[in-house]
Amino acid sequence: MISSKLTSKAQTTIPQPVRVALHLEPGDELVYEIDDQRVILTKAKTSDRADDPFRTFQEWSTEADAKAYADL
Repeated sequence: MISSKLTSKAQTTIPQPVRVALHLEPGDELVYEIDDQRVILTKAKTSDRADDPFRTFQEWSTEADAKAYADL
């Protein structure tokens, strides 16, 4: 069994075996699903192009634009 403690600020460290199993990296989002007296923790799916609000703007999609904005 893997466990961790809850701090006074309601924070916990996700144990290393769990981070490895879920392939978690800093900045990843987590999803909590409550099922009766259990909580299922999963890694949130990464957003894809469909979630990109700028996907319809084709005027900035040239190679020159990619180079110009690469360091932003």
